[in-house]
Amino acid sequence: MNYIFTSEECWKYECFAHPEAPFRVKDSYQHLRNKKDILNFEFVYINDEIDEEILLWTHTKSLIEQVKNNSFYDADTPNLPNIFHYAKISANIVLHSMKSVLNNNKSFALTRPPGHHATSSQLGGFCYFNNIAVAINWYLKNFEDKKVAILDIDVHHGNGTEEIFLGNKRVLFISLHQMHIYPGSGLKSRQNCINFPLSAQTEDKEYLKVLNSAIEKIKEFNPDILGVSCGFDTYKNDPLAGLSLSENCYYEIGKAIKEINLPTFCVLEGGYSKQLPVLIEKFLSGFF
Repeated sequence: MNYIFTSEECWKYECFAHPEAPFRVKDSYQHLRNKKDILNFEFVYINDEIDEEILLWTHTKSLIEQVKNNSFYDADTPNLPNIFHYAKISANIVLHSMKSVLNNNKSFALTRPPGHHATSSQLGGFCYFNNIAVAINWYLKNFEDKKVAILDIDVHHGNGTEEIFLGNKRVLFISLHQMHIYPGSGLKSRQNCINFPLSAQTEDKEYLKVLNSAIEKIKEFNPDILGVSCGFDTYKNDPLAGLSLSENCYYEIGKAIKEINLPTFCVLEGGYSKQLPVLIEKFLSGFF
């Protein structure tokens, strides 16, 4: 079965003029609701916060306390009322999305705030807690003989995810991202973290060629599950970056990930154009 995990709580916080805005989830939800029968999925609503003990498997107590007490400052990552509540719900949405694929389902976490820039001890890049890392660390702790691959296709390097899993032999991290933009990392591969930095204006054909190389690396690693940090800011009209993918490329990306044939959960990271709902639909039409 195919599932989209989400919550209306994701719509309820906002920072004026900030690109990481409620429309990203709200408009996408409303668009996808009209495509349920075509895409063949069910919505699952998660409104509970994640247990703080689970967060501590990934993040330092200091970071958790900073978010809880609103005692942080980051130019990109707003210090908003109740942000601890929203960040914990987002992490829980992703955790439930991951758990669902253990029963041979496929899932997509339609959530915000995103997560892949949060390191073990620092927030940043619109991210408070690293949602996909939290879910994967839960899996690794509960299934001690298993391996996980993470494929990050956001336009920005998943520096937080790399920092959390660098050197972990049970995890393969692969990132395709535009070079020389925020956060400025990911220009070289290190240990179990393989990076594919891309030039500005990269188009569909070249991107899919690199994606196929990444998929071969995943197959060689032979993981038990796959987590995908899905950024849609690789789109040609995204306001925050400079790659040049078309709408239809997201169908091809989703199809290529499906064909890896692993239990796979996908997590919304970036994507800031008004076309985001259509881009997600295209991706899911290939992935589901």
